[in-house]
Amino acid sequence: MIHPTAIIEKGAEIDDTVEVGAYAIISGAARIGSGCRIGAHAQLYGRLEIGPESSIGPAAIIGGDPQDLTFDNTLESGVRIGSGNDLREQVTVHRSTVGGGWTEIGNDNCLMAGSHVGHDVTIGNRNVIANNCLLAGYVRIANNVFLGGGSAFHQFVHVGELSITQGNSAISKDIPPYCIASQLNNLSGLNVVGMRRAGIEPETRSEIKRAYRAAFLSDMPLGLALDKIQQQQWGEAACHFIDALANPSRKGTCFPSIRRKTRKP
Repeated sequence: MIHPTAIIEKGAEIDDTVEVGAYAIISGAARIGSGCRIGAHAQLYGRLEIGPESSIGPAAIIGGDPQDLTFDNTLESGVRIGSGNDLREQVTVHRSTVGGGWTEIGNDNCLMAGSHVGHDVTIGNRNVIANNCLLAGYVRIANNVFLGGGSAFHQFVHVGELSITQGNSAISKDIPPYCIASQLNNLSGLNVVGMRRAGIEPETRSEIKRAYRAAFLSDMPLGLALDKIQQQQWGEAACHFIDALANPSRKGTCFPSIRRKTRKP
């Protein structure tokens, strides 16, 4: 199960069922769970935890130093990856800049070829990150998100649950839950298909639509619109959407490029 050309440093904890390809390198601080597959020429550095049934593709580099010019590479930090993940060829994941910290990827995610996960990023569960996506430091990805190929995300940005981005988007502000983002920080509406596939009931989808219209398509500034919205009663999913708007990251929130007047919800 381990190719004779692979280099595995003393101290690495690797389950007996792990497959390791030719010329792979695994550091002594690595902890790799059952059923994992490590592709040829993959390089796994430093403190690294990988849960069961995950796959690291050929030439992927996991646990490398962050691209931070002030980083002290004697500091101990690492990468934590959950179970059932598929990191394809030439994916890169950098370790945390914080002593004892982790760059974290949850469970059942697919990171396609050439995608990059910067230092201190947090990725939830069941996300698809398409080819050549770039996540800068401290980005937070929720659950059930699809990031189109070639999209780039500025540091500290939050990407909400069940959101989706068009390929080659440039995102430097938060994407609220359930939304579609495109181009430069542009919201193109709600991910209705994704919500339907996720089993969100029609009544709940309608309520989220009503909250979206009230926030973004009225003739009021967002702050005043949120004050009005928060005086109303909403279900759990709509509250999740509204809370993300009311409590953005330091980067602020993406907006639709056209804000047209609509009837009051």
